[in-house]
Amino acid sequence: MAGQVTAKERMLKSIRKALIEKRENPYPELDPTPLYKDCLRENEIMFAEELTNVNGQFFYCQDKLSLIEGLVDLIEKAGWQHIAVNEQPLISLLDEFEFPYLTGAHALETADVGITLCESLVARNGSILISTGMQSGRRLMIFPSVHIVIANASQLVSDIKDGLAAIKLKYLSKLPSSITLITGPSRTADIEKTLVLGAHGPKELYVFYLEGEEI
Repeated sequence: MAGQVTAKERMLKSIRKALIEKRENPYPELDPTPLYKDCLRENEIMFAEELTNVNGQFFYCQDKLSLIEGLVDLIEKAGWQHIAVNEQPLISLLDEFEFPYLTGAHALETADVGITLCESLVARNGSILISTGMQSGRRLMIFPSVHIVIANASQLVSDIKDGLAAIKLKYLSKLPSSITLITGPSRTADIEKTLVLGAHGPKELYVFYLEGEEI
């Protein structure tokens, strides 16, 4: 029935209400527009600008609470219904705030959105470094039409070589079989030289950058 509120919408509204009750805005007069260009360090600013240049979207999050608030806002505005998550740190975070999600292999069948972690964020070209060593696997980053990456500030590196060095240090002698660099949403211009997003993977890419805490 038109105008009927779904169970999903009720749940998201409940989360929003709980978040508001947990933390009132101490500066209600201030403009809420993120001013990350004025407050982030050079690499952070570079990454945000380069990601935007390749049609990705950057969200600065001061803590886990603001991260969940941002996710709720984005999902409500976009109207996404099925959010898939497979990595335990993310599952624990979403469970903490009673955030609805799907998990397991069956989640890919209906997922609108895949939420994953990453290996590194590369400031120089606004790219995301991922590998098959990650718990989420590659399918969650390819099949849903929307890919949301949640990254800690400690994962930001200047160049690709720095990201590869971090992977070598993390996995030591057991390097992942595949290491991939994601630069913006999937796109191609092979058909009549017209740029098409989402041709071979997600058509939308969002990065939530967590500054104040670690996941």
